[in-house]
Amino acid sequence: MADVARRLGRAFLSASKPSHSWSPAVEQVLSRRLPAAPLTASLVAAVIDPYLLHHHDLAAGLFHWAAQQPNFSHTPETYHSLLKSLSLSRHPHLIQSLLKTAKSHRVSLLFSSYHLAISSLLLSGKSIEAARLIDPATENGVEEFPSSLYNSLVAALSSDGFLDIARKVFDRMLTRGIMLNDVGFGVFIGKVCDLEGLDGVLGVLDGIKKLDCQFNGSIIAALVVNRLCRAGRIEDAWCALEQLRNRCCKPDFIAYRLVSESYKLAGRMEEAGRILKQKRKFGVAPRAKDYREFILSSISDKRIQEAKELGEAIVDGQFPIDDDVLDALIGSVSAVEIDSAILFFKYMVGKDRFPSLSMLSKLSRNLYRNEKSNAMWDVYKVLMDKGYFNGVEQYNVMVSFLCKAGRVREAYDVLKEMRKKGFGPNIYSYNCLMEACCREDFLRPAKKLWDEMFANGCSADLHTYNILIRKFSEEGEAEEARELYCHMLDKGVIPDSVTYTSLVKVLYREERIEEAIQIFKKSMDQDIALGSSILSLLVFFLCKDGIFFY
Repeated sequence: MADVARRLGRAFLSASKPSHSWSPAVEQVLSRRLPAAPLTASLVAAVIDPYLLHHHDLAAGLFHWAAQQPNFSHTPETYHSLLKSLSLSRHPHLIQSLLKTAKSHRVSLLFSSYHLAISSLLLSGKSIEAARLIDPATENGVEEFPSSLYNSLVAALSSDGFLDIARKVFDRMLTRGIMLNDVGFGVFIGKVCDLEGLDGVLGVLDGIKKLDCQFNGSIIAALVVNRLCRAGRIEDAWCALEQLRNRCCKPDFIAYRLVSESYKLAGRMEEAGRILKQKRKFGVAPRAKDYREFILSSISDKRIQEAKELGEAIVDGQFPIDDDVLDALIGSVSAVEIDSAILFFKYMVGKDRFPSLSMLSKLSRNLYRNEKSNAMWDVYKVLMDKGYFNGVEQYNVMVSFLCKAGRVREAYDVLKEMRKKGFGPNIYSYNCLMEACCREDFLRPAKKLWDEMFANGCSADLHTYNILIRKFSEEGEAEEARELYCHMLDKGVIPDSVTYTSLVKVLYREERIEEAIQIFKKSMDQDIALGSSILSLLVFFLCKDGIFFY
């Protein structure tokens, strides 16, 4: 069976190119390749996993096609294989639909299928839907989910504002002896603090004091007083320092500083001084390793707000924090709160420490999405002054995002800086800048870049040619577009659909129909499928103008 599954999987992938979608062509493959014996559920599962795992449309197509075949019934294994594919593709609505199908057909899913579905739904922000699967998955009382999944669920429900349901899951964990971790309990207790205040927090802690809960008390204390201080309840925050200390959540210097700084902001300097004295008497030094694990775990669990707030408390107080933690904070926080990410970046660079290139790309992408091109340029200038950029790859990140943001002049200045530092721009550098010039209607500078590129020994690729040919087409410069087409053929660069489409459009608009037909014939000689698409375009133009015979 393994050999049949492998051959079918490969045939599906080949027949469905390039979209890898289910189609009549794929069904024909099934008709030709299936063995004479009846179709079995084990074969369907073996084809989907592993061959179609990363192509959920094909996997779902096979699953639903099989269900329509005579005498075929799906099994828990076929459901699991499709759930695995859908989980990898992050399609929560399809996962929910498949679970409903299983229920309507009374298929008892594997426990591992529920685990897979819950994990995927949590990653997709569907905490309520994930919580609804806990009872049906564990109703037999034989198997139980790992503590990490329960903690992720409690954190997600709390963060999403479903505290009542989070409390039910929390109580279930306590009843069944499932261990709490810092992220799960920390996010939960933070939300309890927001909605029920200090009394609610102390009530929860009193309820679990006889249990062996091994969460980090200092981190929990910092999270609680941070929530109270942000809500302006500074008297409660001061009271919490002692109350938490009496409940095995010993506040460290971070917690004391949060409360002290809140009193300073309120202009109550005397109380702030008294809190600092208490810090020296009762406080403990924060353990950087513990905070590191909490922040990285929070980010991994998509609890970015909690990671951000704790990161801010550490940075504002000048407490130790590792470069990779700052890196993770900048990259993740930039997707939800760009100004806070910039603060983390400035702190890092101010300490003469530098972000990774992948983080810089992520920060740049989110600055671009938030239309913060001025802030982006400021980031780059700071890094250039610090000597951060030391290779073409690093410079290209700058060039790419400046071009996307329409900062063409600055991107060209970066190109000059590259050459000054001895780093020759590559074809990617030129393509980014040339495309930006064309997008901003700077055709003359784009032509100048073309000449400069060849003068510096950098050869054009297909994308380079298409950038200019497409722009010449838009501007109605048929002759220049055609000359560039001939140039690419001389250089051995093979045209594609973009090339031919742009040429046919400009030639037709300039009433050079014979030449447009010749271009179509060239595309047909190159590839029949390609030629067919160009023919459709040409026929459309002719019919639109009422030219039915030519």
